[in-house]
Order: sequence, then structure tokens, then C-alpha cells
Amino acid sequence: MFIPFSLSRRRAVAGAVLALGAACGHAQQADAPVPPSGATDAALPELTVTGNPLGEARTIAPASVLTGQELLLQRGATLGETLAEQPGVASSYFGPNVGRPAIRGLDGDRIRILNNGGASIDASSLSQDHNTPIDPLAIDRVEVLRGPAALLYGGSAQGGVVNVIDNRIPREPVAGPEGGVTGRADASWASGAQEKNAAVLLEGGNDRYALHVDAFGRRAGDTAVPSMLDCDRPGSPAQARRICNSANRVSGGAVGGTAFFDRGYLGASVAGYHSDYGTVAEDDVTIAMRSTRYALEGLWRNPGGLIESVQGQFSHGDYQHTEFEGDEPGTVFKHRGSDLRLQARHRAFGSLRGVWGLQAENGTFSALGEEAFVPPSRTDALALFAHEELGTSWGKLTFGARAERVRVNSLAAADDERFASGARRFTPASAAVGALVDVAPGWQLTGNLGYTQRAPKDYELFANGPHVATGVWETGDPTLGLEKSTSIDLGAQWQDGPRRLAITAFASRYASYIGLMPTGATQGDEDLPEYAYTGVKARFAGLEASGTTRLLGAQGLAGRAGASVLDLDLRADLVHATNASTGEPLPLIAPARLGATLRWAMGAWGARLGFDHSMAQRRVPEGSRESSAYTLWNAALTYRQKTGRAELQWYARVDNLTNRLAYSATSILTQTAFPKAPLPGRSVRVGVQVMF
Repeated sequence: MFIPFSLSRRRAVAGAVLALGAACGHAQQADAPVPPSGATDAALPELTVTGNPLGEARTIAPASVLTGQELLLQRGATLGETLAEQPGVASSYFGPNVGRPAIRGLDGDRIRILNNGGASIDASSLSQDHNTPIDPLAIDRVEVLRGPAALLYGGSAQGGVVNVIDNRIPREPVAGPEGGVTGRADASWASGAQEKNAAVLLEGGNDRYALHVDAFGRRAGDTAVPSMLDCDRPGSPAQARRICNSANRVSGGAVGGTAFFDRGYLGASVAGYHSDYGTVAEDDVTIAMRSTRYALEGLWRNPGGLIESVQGQFSHGDYQHTEFEGDEPGTVFKHRGSDLRLQARHRAFGSLRGVWGLQAENGTFSALGEEAFVPPSRTDALALFAHEELGTSWGKLTFGARAERVRVNSLAAADDERFASGARRFTPASAAVGALVDVAPGWQLTGNLGYTQRAPKDYELFANGPHVATGVWETGDPTLGLEKSTSIDLGAQWQDGPRRLAITAFASRYASYIGLMPTGATQGDEDLPEYAYTGVKARFAGLEASGTTRLLGAQGLAGRAGASVLDLDLRADLVHATNASTGEPLPLIAPARLGATLRWAMGAWGARLGFDHSMAQRRVPEGSRESSAYTLWNAALTYRQKTGRAELQWYARVDNLTNRLAYSATSILTQTAFPKAPLPGRSVRVGVQVMF
């Protein structure tokens, strides 16, 4: 099932893995946690939603968590940028304002983006220039789940799940049984785009209720880069060392609350998000995005019989964005939909525990305007799922299954000659098994095997028109069948105090991978190249590795006055994707990447210096642009200060320290709008976070 890699890439990944193992093997012994300003000795993080529906710390599926100071220092303007340092995760990068996470070479509708476990209703998977209505300023935690075990969250989770947690519906008391108020405020400024942003969060209550309110905002100009770029936008210089039309303005907020009962809770929230940003590909086109999301969540413990608890989530989203050409409104995209998820945790049968559930989703989508390339449509889906875990003397086994019924209905008018009308029905089914084996103290082996089916999306079936963002004419195929894949991953994890090592190998085979493939024909008055959604055979394979070793300081001294701690983090990943029907590489795949970060802490002070190296991407389809190798350095300095009840976290961070000119291999703009959108140049960010 694994695909042979090129010799240079095998050497690169082997070198990274050996370096990780050697570093961890020679680290000093340690045994106590480090305060947030520096290195960490914490155990592997627990995933409470996506990683394991039973809430256990030990997950079989490859998973990672970003929270606390790590989230603060890695936070970007988009989810993709925020997660880009996680092994196996890249950003689709449509300029500095748009970037969805791409996991193991898969993006779009193969990555499921959740908000507190519920669907994020938007149009971000339709086009690379559409952003998600989720801002990293407003979140507390991000969980990333990779591989076949993600099928619990739908066929659209073939590549993985990204769950964004913001606590807008508190699931537990926020200020202790006697009550009180807690909060957080953030403010920062960045030089690269003259960016100003701020956020405030307040929570209060007692053991019977909790209230939450938050607000955030960001304003940024055009992003600085290391080279002169042309710009045709009225009022802007004809050439400047900035990405033309990359300014943005964001604002939003939410109100939520929860009532706690003896056997559970019931909560609700309403959140709004506004964003106005340039699309980068065209100098005079901007997008005005508006989104409102309503959510309801509850938990009932010990209802009786075989059921230990029942949890329910409901969300409704009303999303719209308008594309402007100058001051003139153009195409208007609207998506209104709902998501209901009910899951029951049954009582243990010996060592067997699990959850059973039901999920129902519906959405109505429309794109109105001269440049609309998809018809109005409605999608309805109903799914049943189950997840079981069997504890053993040597570890545990997991079993999962999901069965769905999906109806995709084109609402095109009967006299519309461009778009097909009618409905398609699909019954995708998926299953996965996994195992975790404790082979020695501190050592775990994991394995997952999954078979997944995904129903085609509305645009994959019915698209027919010019897609301005990508510069092609997109054509759907109403006869497409299910996308089918078989995936496997094998991993090893080791931890001894602050020393950690994790390596995962993965591979997937698609019997029918729905890709946007060139036909060789042209369409429309401008003779745009035609790309058609086509089912092809495909193969993916790769490696992910990460590790931490302590270079200086013992765990027992960590955080004491005058004691220094120095840790080294290492990371590497590689994905190899091939269109098996033609033998060509698949497009927009991240190259092999290596990274390292030195983290130092002494008392209230912390500092870090690191780099991420992306190798050249030469494996591209015929006629596509190759991307060059580059190394981006970064540095940060932090200081913790206590004043009364409040704790202040001051920080200064430098991104792209050497001001390196670089282009992303995963960005469609590198192919269609070169050289308009390089990665951002050097930027200094200073800020403070106050917690009380």
C-alpha cells in the first residue's frame, strides 16, 4: 500500500526521524511540570471532543492540541496559518486573509471543520478565496484529528477533523461553586501589515449557571513582502513591497450561557462574524462576509437503563458573502443550514464502552450573479454512527462505523440551459478499527485501518461556469458516484518526563478520487481552460514525526527561581500523492518539511528560536509550476507578570526573521497568479494577554 519515495525525500525524512530519536534518547531525566512561560513536561494532551468521544487521554488516532501559550504564539489571521507548524498540516493560503487547513495532502470537503463539535456552516470549501467564519482571536483551543478514525464525524472527514473550541456554551462551572467572574483580554500590533487586533472575553456564574460574552476585532493593511509587486488598485502605488489588495477588517462576538442541573446542563449561544478582505488574485475585488450562528447544547446523565449519558448539539448558521469589483457588488453567495447531533454513551459491558449516535444536516446554497459557476442547491444528510472501545491487559481496541443517506438537489430553473437540474441520492457507509498496544513503560504502538465513502458535493455534480478565483472553467459531472478510499496508519509514541517522540506512517488508496482535472478544452468568451470534476484512482502515503528533548535543566528544578530549562522541539512530515489513473502527481501537495524550535525558560521569562524548512516541490502535474525550497526563521520572547488577581503575559514575536521570499506549494495562487502572492515577509508582533 505504501508508495516508494524518491531517494532524496527518503533521506530527508529518515534524517529527521533519526535526529528526533537521537535527540530524545540523549536527553536528561526530568519529572515535574514547567510553568507556561517555558518548556513543558506535561503528559500527552487529552482530547475531549474529536480525539475520543469517551473523553480518554490516550487516543489511538493521531491527534494534536493547540492551546494556552502555544496557541497565543502560533496564532495567525487564519486557521490554516495557526496550524501550519503541526506535523501533517499545511495551509491552502490564498493570501494572508484566507487559509483552510490541509491535512495529509487533503483539503476542501475532505477536511471537517467543527465549532465546539458542531458544523461550521460557510462556503469555504467551494473556493480557495473563501475564508471560514472562525477567527483565531476568539478561540481557546484547537484539536486536530488525522486519519481513518475521523470517520465518526462524517464522510467529509477523510483527511481529518479540526475542532475549534471557544467555550461560548460552558460545559462546566467557570468560576467555582461560590461564583465569580473570570476573563481574558488580548491586544497586539504587528509591523508586517500595520495590524492592530484586540479581543476580550468575560465569564461568570456559579455551580448553577454560567454566562459568557466575547468580542474581537482586527484591522490590517496590505502585507509586507521581500520583493516589489505590481498593483493596479486605484489609489495604490503601481509597485510596492506589499501584497496588493491584502488589507482586511474583521469584527465579531458572541453571547452564551448554561444552566447546570444535578444530572447535566443546557446551554445556548449566538455568535456573529463580519469580515471585509481583498482577494489578492485580483487587485480590485474584495469580499464582504457576514455570518450568524446559533447553537444549543445539553447533557443528561444517568437517564436509566443501558444509557449512561445522552448529549445533544444543535446549530443553525446563516452565512452570506458578496464579492465586489471596485464599489460594484458582484456575485452573492448564501448558505443557510442546520446540524443536529445526538449521541448516547452506554454503560460498560465488562471492558467494552462506547457511544451510539445520530446526526442530521441540511443546507441550502445559492450563488447569484454573472460569475456564479454553480446552481442553487439543497443538501440533506442523515447518519447513524457508533464508536466502541474494548480495554485489554495490553492496551485497547476500537471499532467505529457510520451509515449515511445523502440527497443533493440542484434547484436550477428548468429553462436554465447551463446548469443541470434534479436530485442525486447516495448511501455512503464507512468503518474503522484501531488498536493501541503498551509495549514497554512509556512506549505505545498504534494502528488504524479504515474504509470511507463520501458523497459528491453539489459543485462536484453540477458546476458549469467560470471560476474567477482560479482562472478556469469548472465543470461538474451529475453522474459521479461515491468517493471511496481505504486508509491505514501505524504509529509509535514514547514519553519519559519532558522527552517525547511520536512517529506515524500513513497510506490511502482511492478507488474513486473526485479531483478537478484539466480536459484540454477551453470554454467561454475568454477561452478559459476547462477543468472537470472527475473520479480517478489515487494514492497517498507519507510520514509525520515530532519530538521533544531536554537539553538543560532537570524536571525537579523547572520553574524555580534562578533555574533554567532548555528544550528542543523537532518536527518533520512528508506526503506523496499520485493520480494512479495517469501516473502524474496530484496538484497542490505540500513538499517534505523539517522544523525545530529551541525553548528556554527561567522563572517568569521565556524565549524561543526556531525554523521551518520546506523542500522544493518538483512533483507537480505536467504544465504546473514547481516551487523552490525555503527556510523561515521565527523567534519570540515572553514575560509573565502577576498583579493582584490578574496575570499578564507579555510577548514579542518575529515571523520570517530573515525576510525570505517564498511561495507556497499548496496555494493555487502560486499556479494561477504568480508572483502576486508570496508568503508574508518579516513582521514583528508585540502584545499582551491579561487573564483574571
